[in-house]
Amino acid sequence: MRASFRGICLLSIVSATASTALADIVQLRVTVENLAPANSISFAPFRFGVGNGTFDAFDAGSTAFLLGQPTIATAPIVSVAEGGAATTWFPAFASAESGANLGSVTGPGGPFLPGQVGTADFTVDTSNRFFTYGSMIVPSNDHFIGNDDPMEEELFDASGNLLITSFTEKARAIWDAGSETQNPTNAAFLVGGTNALRIDENLPVRFDFAGLSAFNGLTTAPGYIFNSGLINADSDIIRVSFAIVPEPASMGLMSVAALGLLRRRRA
Repeated sequence: MRASFRGICLLSIVSATASTALADIVQLRVTVENLAPANSISFAPFRFGVGNGTFDAFDAGSTAFLLGQPTIATAPIVSVAEGGAATTWFPAFASAESGANLGSVTGPGGPFLPGQVGTADFTVDTSNRFFTYGSMIVPSNDHFIGNDDPMEEELFDASGNLLITSFTEKARAIWDAGSETQNPTNAAFLVGGTNALRIDENLPVRFDFAGLSAFNGLTTAPGYIFNSGLINADSDIIRVSFAIVPEPASMGLMSVAALGLLRRRRA
């Protein structure tokens, strides 16, 4: 009984130690849902970072930050807003916060068409407490969703507990990056549109859901006729959800520790 009791105590200590050592590293499941109705807006792949709140992607009322880039066309938020990519956004994020966890969630075919859902799991350090994101609205020239306050979405508290399970954005929260003039011929996601062509606009970042009406009646790449009139400013357009999923590595470590103790006890 003494050996058995000692083995149980040691297992508890090892398990607690392993749990403490891995407590700040979790598997975060991020789910993105396009809540917009059929034939309305789609979203490019959803880009995000979980960090300490230092990286400021953009500010409402200011021209899109260059953040070390030579032109507005290559400004980090513009790489998201004009092409749905994170070509300069991810490097700028990593430069501002070397310990940030960065990732993307894509729809079934890349973009999130109306009604589609995408989910992915990421290894995240919970000392990175704030969630920053960006995703291009398509069709558009430079419309996107994102948070201009890097501490707006506090994902974890100081103890590493998940604070929010989801948030939802409305159409009124759609931004215009102010980087490219509104021109369906140069817009992404449209039949006949050439996204690589652009004309600098050099206006401040601002809310502009109404500007999407310029693309009404045009055929999108997936084949539907776009109609922004199917939603209004108060329509829910996207939901982002979070969940902590079991970490197989920690379970495996505890199993190995238990096996080692059992062998020593038998010896």
